[in-house]
Amino acid sequence: MKPAIARQLQRFRDQSIFRQALDHACDYLENQEARPAFPPPEALNALNAFDEPLPGRPTAADAILQMLHDIGSPATTAIGGGRYFGFVNGGALPIGLAARLLADVWDQNAALHIMSPIAAKLEQVCEDWLVELFELPAGTAAGLVSGTSTATLSGALAARDALLRRRGWDVSRRGLFGAPPIRVVLSDGAHASVGKALAIAGIGAAQIERVPADDQGRFDTRFLPPLDDNTLLILQAGNVNTGAFDDFESLCAAAREAGAWAHIDGAFGLWARACAETSNLTAGMELADSWSADAHKTLNSPYDCGIILCRDRQALATALGASGSYLQFSDGRDGMLYTPEMSRRARAIELWALMKGLGRSGIDDLVAQLCLRARQFADGLAARDFRILNDLVFNQVLVACDSAELTTRTLELIQASGECWCGGSHWKGEPVIRISVCSWATTAHDIERSARAFVAARERASSII
Repeated sequence: MKPAIARQLQRFRDQSIFRQALDHACDYLENQEARPAFPPPEALNALNAFDEPLPGRPTAADAILQMLHDIGSPATTAIGGGRYFGFVNGGALPIGLAARLLADVWDQNAALHIMSPIAAKLEQVCEDWLVELFELPAGTAAGLVSGTSTATLSGALAARDALLRRRGWDVSRRGLFGAPPIRVVLSDGAHASVGKALAIAGIGAAQIERVPADDQGRFDTRFLPPLDDNTLLILQAGNVNTGAFDDFESLCAAAREAGAWAHIDGAFGLWARACAETSNLTAGMELADSWSADAHKTLNSPYDCGIILCRDRQALATALGASGSYLQFSDGRDGMLYTPEMSRRARAIELWALMKGLGRSGIDDLVAQLCLRARQFADGLAARDFRILNDLVFNQVLVACDSAELTTRTLELIQASGECWCGGSHWKGEPVIRISVCSWATTAHDIERSARAFVAARERASSII
């Protein structure tokens, strides 16, 4: 190696850059509430500074961090603040961020126990705690993945392989070409990630039987087709628009009686199980065979932290496991058996820190607070003559103005204001404003301030159209 390059690389070992990074991070957090919910135009335009040729020579580490903070920080969305209500994005609790910082410095690979005993231990503890918290059958396996999209895929793969084994077909040996078809039953209210997961799993639209959803986006049980032991039934804990929950008691019971595999997509809603005020929404979910959730939504873990849970531990490991002469399995937890990835970051570290920090009562309080703030938002907007289109059961609020054009324009102005940020959607054929209250940092003052931003945007929109 050339001496000049060696000297430059050696500078990256200077621990002062970590202190600099921490200073920038603390500055960001201290000023987070003052930041607009969405970056202003000047911050977005400043991102053009990153459009440069790959440098021919090394760049000083302190200059790199300074550029990230000076140009990158103002161009972030304030997901961790109290007035960001888009896409069911949770804010990150401080203990989770702090544990993530330490975990990133550790930079552990959570594939095998022998690669990282600490990651393996905390994964095992998190699995035990999750099974207890969600009141799932003893022995349920948990895998930590990037998000619910991957978790749902993992559940679909476990279900697919298990259903085909019942028919004498070994996917790991024979693949899918020529395999007997399996049935998939889901409702029209299913999340888009479910269809994506099924497609990746080799299950096409022709194998999917769609059932109508009711007026809240729930699986309409009146149209449940006869189930059998060749069926994957996919249900939902928390509709992405309304927050509504499927009737798990009747649907999961029907699946168990028929020998079908039931999977519950609970990206943000599965956490309702951990709250006394909302646990009734999840009655019967323990009868399912697999479940998917995100800790980075309702639990407010840092991104990315998805969870796949499976009643049949061996089915999950068979679908996702790998073998090789170089792999050294042990009597400890080898996390790669329960996830599609082999090499992956040690997500269990911040998940463990969050669950330990909050405890059962803290998780209960967090979920209840999100639901309370959603009700406050809905009540505040209703009092200001906005239309609330859904039953408030969890943390989702669907809002509309008096006309489709006014709703669309009002949303555009809300998003441009920086006061708060909400997403848009379509519901029952009309455009709507979708509010997802997901951050621990959201206060009653944030709700009131955001409601005023809705009114100001509607007044301005009315004067334009």
